[in-house]
Amino acid sequence: MASDLPPSKSRGVVSAGRRAAMKALLAIDTAGMLGDDLFDQVSTREALDLRDRAFMVELVRGVLRYRATLDWRLGLLSDRRITKLPTLVQTILRLGAYQLLYLDRVPDSAAVNESVQMTKQQSRRLGRDWSGFVNAVLRALLRSPEPVWPDAGSHPVEALAVRYSCPAWLVERWCHRLGVERAEALCGASVEAPPLTLRVNTLRTSRAALLGDLAAAQVEAGPTSISEVGIQLARSCSVIDLPGYEEGRFYVEDEAGQLIPLLLDVQPGQRVLDACSAPGGKATHLAALMENRGEIVAVDRASARLDLVMANCRRLGVKILTPLAGDLRALVGAGIVSHPMLSRPFDRILLDAPCSGLGVLRRHPEGKWYKTPESIAQHRQMQVELLAVTSRLLRPGGVLVYSTCSIEPEETESIIDEFCQAHHQFQRESIAPWLPPAGLPFVTPRGDLSTMANSNRMDLFFAARVRRSE
Repeated sequence: MASDLPPSKSRGVVSAGRRAAMKALLAIDTAGMLGDDLFDQVSTREALDLRDRAFMVELVRGVLRYRATLDWRLGLLSDRRITKLPTLVQTILRLGAYQLLYLDRVPDSAAVNESVQMTKQQSRRLGRDWSGFVNAVLRALLRSPEPVWPDAGSHPVEALAVRYSCPAWLVERWCHRLGVERAEALCGASVEAPPLTLRVNTLRTSRAALLGDLAAAQVEAGPTSISEVGIQLARSCSVIDLPGYEEGRFYVEDEAGQLIPLLLDVQPGQRVLDACSAPGGKATHLAALMENRGEIVAVDRASARLDLVMANCRRLGVKILTPLAGDLRALVGAGIVSHPMLSRPFDRILLDAPCSGLGVLRRHPEGKWYKTPESIAQHRQMQVELLAVTSRLLRPGGVLVYSTCSIEPEETESIIDEFCQAHHQFQRESIAPWLPPAGLPFVTPRGDLSTMANSNRMDLFFAARVRRSE
């Protein structure tokens, strides 16, 4: 819910936040993803103040999070299928419906009237005036009681898909693999708003000191229960306004992500490869664990994303990281290392592989609507190839950690199973010795890390550790 709504506008005028949310959602629909800098781009282009920007972000994330539920509720009141309407009309209806159903601090009249006004302003682009249709549907929604939801006993896939706004293919997959009860827990988690979690930068401060600074600034926060360098805030806020941001005393990172670098057991002076580095959260954590001594080579396919890694390094005071732009599959090739930075073997390698992202849907809700079953297979092939080439760069006795923000077997356990079967010089090792004691419940029977069944409000991560024989 937006905590600080912009002031109401006079009738006939659309607030900057609503207009910006419409444009952001249309851009996401075109790109098929929510870009890291989209909100910044739209905010700058629309000259949004802080309140309008916060309102835009709330609207966009809310519509993405509840899109299937919104479409179902709207579809009960319309003689047209929502998904068959012009994209612009769909977007405006979803924005209006989200405000009416989920934002109790937004006046109903403002939600309806400004949706109608936005539609009128877009009539030339639409080729006709849809404002009467939008007005009729939203006012019908305002008057209608809560409907009878699909029955989970007889139609579990439809019921969970509608209730928790999940794509039916994913609900069916989870029900088949995990059972309806566990599938419902995963679907429910996908509509939760994630907490704002910080990782303390131990190169600059301690957790106790940062907690003290936050308390002095009247920011309600407490230590995370698993990660020993994590802080969880009671409510979301502007990160750049928190004490210690400019000084690089923390990095925003989910608690589950904070556990991954620990599994490498890096030591000062070692040579480390972060194979898919951007935006640099895990690489900068590794640098802190290494006490800024040694060498980290950070690889990413996009040089622009490496710019973000280096910006984070400058803010956090990381001095041992060297960026390298390129796809490791091309840089290493068929056994031929084509770049001098990769010519010497590494003591430790982190492969935080590109994946379907189905473990972080609450954080990236657009993934529900722009990913398909084929996404899993496509990412799996890339993961297999990346693991094969990065493993060649590891020294004898060295350690490689493979991780994904996915919970699908094709991208997690089976990748490591097949890799170890095909590469006998690598042995799977339990990650238990390198986890904080409170994290031991997340060690699987195979010795891997899985946060799938957690009650700590963490993202859903998987990680496995393998060692190359001497």
